[in-house]
Amino acid sequence: MSSISILIAEDQTIVREGLEAIINMEPEMEVVATTDNGQTACELVEQLRPQLVLMDIEMPVMNGIAATHQIKQSNPDTIVLILTTFTEEDFIIEALAKGASGYLLKDFTSHKIIASIREAIRGELMLPSKVAAKLAARLRTTGVPQFPVQNFNLTPRELQIAKLMTEYKNNREIADMLYITEGTVRNYISVIYEKIGMNDRTKAIPLLKQVLRDPD
Repeated sequence: MSSISILIAEDQTIVREGLEAIINMEPEMEVVATTDNGQTACELVEQLRPQLVLMDIEMPVMNGIAATHQIKQSNPDTIVLILTTFTEEDFIIEALAKGASGYLLKDFTSHKIIASIREAIRGELMLPSKVAAKLAARLRTTGVPQFPVQNFNLTPRELQIAKLMTEYKNNREIADMLYITEGTVRNYISVIYEKIGMNDRTKAIPLLKQVLRDPD
């Protein structure tokens, strides 16, 4: 099995080197490059095409949110996880809007960091609970983006899974709640993505929330 290729963009040397050491201890993961600024991160993604980028927010030359936006525009399949100590909802919403797949807080244990990378590769939304709570609070006050409402011919089972997705449940949690396998959940989500014309969980959730509010 080929290794998961990872780029680390982090301006604190001790954090960057610590992450590199932790990740490279995993046989199925490989840090292909590191950098201390967002601009170089964009250039390295173009050169190396890593599967996943761990992206700090505050960096010189170009910050992590701007770098995420640039990377996702030119390489939409590249997964970006924001690596940060921040839990402010402004950063959360902006980074998700620019294409990030979620957040890793810098106080995570090494086990949690590795588990989170694996989950992100599987296409699961990465939001720590306290970050998700702030995001939900902001969405309650500002609302979600409005889309033309239609039900996309989702079946009752697909609507059930869509509802759990909008509650930020990951694939394993959905499987456990519905007493089905995680593979079955992934299959259902693939069908949902095909029907709604999206394949990014963070962008699909606002649309699914709109559908669930008025499924007719």
